[in-house]
Amino acid sequence: MPDWNSLLDEIKSSGSTYDLLRRKYLRKLYELTQRNVIIYYSAWLQKPDPSLTTLFTINDNDKNALMTAIHELDRSKGLDLILHTPGGDTAATESLVDYLRQMFDIDVRGIVPQLAMSGGTMIALSCRSIVMGKQSSLGPIDPQLNGLPAHGVIEEFMQAFQEIKADPSKIPIWQARIARFPPAFIGECQKAIDWSNEMVEEWLSTGMFREESKADKDNTRQKISNILKEFGDHALTKSHARHLSSQKCKEIGLRIEMMEGNQDLQEAILSLHHITMITLTATPTIKIVENQNGKAYVQTIAG
Repeated sequence: MPDWNSLLDEIKSSGSTYDLLRRKYLRKLYELTQRNVIIYYSAWLQKPDPSLTTLFTINDNDKNALMTAIHELDRSKGLDLILHTPGGDTAATESLVDYLRQMFDIDVRGIVPQLAMSGGTMIALSCRSIVMGKQSSLGPIDPQLNGLPAHGVIEEFMQAFQEIKADPSKIPIWQARIARFPPAFIGECQKAIDWSNEMVEEWLSTGMFREESKADKDNTRQKISNILKEFGDHALTKSHARHLSSQKCKEIGLRIEMMEGNQDLQEAILSLHHITMITLTATPTIKIVENQNGKAYVQTIAG
């Protein structure tokens, strides 16, 4: 029989009520699908503090979180990665996808119960398919530099060029506007756009559309080009914060699985989503990465 101290240690390791419920529903989803499950959640909606932005977003520290969650999993079962994130650093996003591909090849299914924006969308696009509901949204992948849309900056430079070419008297007007950008900024913007597009194009070609690409490379290339335009062209999306619904994502050409088509799966996903959101609301947790075995990487702030 365990002694008093052993029982206290066991209670402590079990976690809070929120932890117990979240792990219960993580396990239920795993038992339903027989696929590994990892949640990757951020509390940017619950704790909208600008000073915490770098902690909420995708960053290089998240590699440690995924390493913790993936360690000792039976990788032959594949992975269902449940995403709720505002996005983040492009280099970190690339690194995370590269690591997931090394661990599971393309046997990663993205699940988006509510929102996976920007870099979160890029991770979803690297998956073999994406499970969404009528309430789910992805977002534009156009890169942001210093809080500015790279596409928008280039559009402004091009507008300045055209207007000055037609009427040199507008030079002083545009000079003041362009002066707010640092040297070589437009070049950096173009490189960022090219980098994001090239990454996602490669991921779609070798992941979601791998088999199609083998059968009809030209048609698949055109389909991927259309997807990149819809997700990456600032002139079309208008705003980096735009929400693209599951229906829109299907129309664009993505391989979307509607969770409403499987009632048991929908209930399991949304139950897990809701308890995780409650955890982020009621506790100091700002980011959580956890698998079906209860192995978690949790980041918190002082209350």
